[in-house]
Amino acid sequence: MTDNAKFQVPGKDAEYPVLDGSVGPQVVDIRKFYADTGMFTYDPGFTSTASCDSGLTYIDGGEGVLLHRGYPIGQLAEQSSFMEVAYLLLNKELPNKDELDKFIWTITRHTMVHEQLATFFRGFRRDAHPMAIMCGAVGAMSAFYHDSTDITDPQQRMIASHRLIAKMPTIAAMAYKYSIGQPFLYPDNDLSYTGNFLRMTFGVPAEKYEVDPVVEKALDRIFILHADHEQNASTSTVRLAGSSGANPFACIAAGIACLWGPAHGGANEAALNMLREIGTPERIPEYIARAKNKDDPFRLMGFGHRVYKNYDPRATVMQQTVREVFKAMNVKDPVFDVALQLEEIALNDDYFVEKKLFPNVDFYSGVVLSAIGFPTAMFTALFALARTVGWVAQWNEMISDPAQKIGRPRQLYTGPTQRDYVPLDKR
Repeated sequence: MTDNAKFQVPGKDAEYPVLDGSVGPQVVDIRKFYADTGMFTYDPGFTSTASCDSGLTYIDGGEGVLLHRGYPIGQLAEQSSFMEVAYLLLNKELPNKDELDKFIWTITRHTMVHEQLATFFRGFRRDAHPMAIMCGAVGAMSAFYHDSTDITDPQQRMIASHRLIAKMPTIAAMAYKYSIGQPFLYPDNDLSYTGNFLRMTFGVPAEKYEVDPVVEKALDRIFILHADHEQNASTSTVRLAGSSGANPFACIAAGIACLWGPAHGGANEAALNMLREIGTPERIPEYIARAKNKDDPFRLMGFGHRVYKNYDPRATVMQQTVREVFKAMNVKDPVFDVALQLEEIALNDDYFVEKKLFPNVDFYSGVVLSAIGFPTAMFTALFALARTVGWVAQWNEMISDPAQKIGRPRQLYTGPTQRDYVPLDKR
């Protein structure tokens, strides 16, 4: 803590402590501002508000930095595994070999879902969006796992966390299988977390599914890149739901619902659809001109970010991942050529440079997921699968904080002032 921040408001001067984090901007602690002044602060979208303190993830949008527990995302994506990152987010430190083996063993033995839960899927239309199914299925888990809903018990919280991380790939794969009319596949404990998901998604009972190591590594890397991203909309939703004392399965279902929005988890699907609409590199100038035209509703999807005002560090890893997958699978997709040339033009165009519209992770993730074989409707479901790790880590951190209170934002009221009721026959 450093010097106090001084506020001058009508009829009163007030001072509030300035808090220092381990890195990043200082924060003015205004928790007593309303009690002292009778005024609220006004911050639509919470663009300048720190809603909590957290030791999980740090982002410096201006410099393009993303750290998980202090480790750069690029190093984790290149050298680590999703299970290792999951352990890091949950337990604050990277595991040694024994710790990682035990963690993988625990997650592996929680991958199967309750058999009655499978009957829930038959209540959905076959063309239901996978995210609609996941919202329902994850929320319903609280009806089956009563031994891990007591949020005051640290042991139950950890069991619930393990179950959510383990069962999310199974639920996501079941959502996909249901949509195409194929039977569900039970998890295979001999496979890795990501390899098992690929098998449950693309395998069939009558044939042995061989996991492509390049695809497995690429998807594992995608999961790492989406594991956590500080206090974004869905994470804030999970925390807000959790602050009321809701059970962990309900909180994660709330996060899934928020992630579903096209401005959040659906952005990679929108970016891929845009690239397909452009079609060929020759048409890029036409769409660049449209993006600059304020009267044209067209916007370049996958460029710019609410936080990053520099190149998204995840996009660098994702671009390389696309190249590896295309080479291994011998994919020749004009969409990737459009993406590469569009990126090059935008990075050298004064309009986009001035507005700091750099490619983000969504710009390339849709391309690689499509190459692997996932339909666009599954993109957000995969995002939810990966982000579940961050959600449960954030939820655990919040519940463990004795200073945590139920979330209760206030408002600037602009409606009518008090008025008297008029009977119906006199209106």
